[in-house]
Amino acid sequence: MGKLLNQRGFTYLTAITMVIIMGISLGAVGVSWRLIMKREREEELLFRGSQIRDAITRWYAPRTGQHIATPLTDLKDLLKDPRTPHTVRHLRRLYTDPITNKEWTLITDPAKGIQGVASVSEETPLKKDGFPVDLQDFTGKTRYSEWRFVYTPTQTAPTPPATPGTLPPGTPAPAETLPPSQPVP
Repeated sequence: MGKLLNQRGFTYLTAITMVIIMGISLGAVGVSWRLIMKREREEELLFRGSQIRDAITRWYAPRTGQHIATPLTDLKDLLKDPRTPHTVRHLRRLYTDPITNKEWTLITDPAKGIQGVASVSEETPLKKDGFPVDLQDFTGKTRYSEWRFVYTPTQTAPTPPATPGTLPPGTPAPAETLPPSQPVP
């Protein structure tokens, strides 16, 4: 009977050790799970922000025989363009900021309307570099709110009208032509 009394304490100590080991393991899993979820939300932020920026770009893109470019005043107009008689969808659905699950910060210009969106989160991003070419501006940013998905119009300098007898700038001069009766050397 003396042996049984000694083993009760050992079993209790083993059970407590197992609970502690499981708690530490679950704590480590929780930390890595949080990191995985943050990385997923970050990727979703890049996707959603790019989708909205691309939709704004399509909003401002000139269409032949269509409406003139007008300022975008509400993101909901990207779902169904009110400027056209038929249904034109620049964006399939209105996304929220995946980091905060709230509305985006709108980047506006008083004369041009909505130009882009940004997250309202002041958290530090995990991703610091290695962005796609169109998001290279995000390199080195320290807050999600600094990741600005902004429409930038591609501007080309207008070409001056050509005067008769001159070539437009950048056009190569034609090769010297011979009359048809002479053989080519």
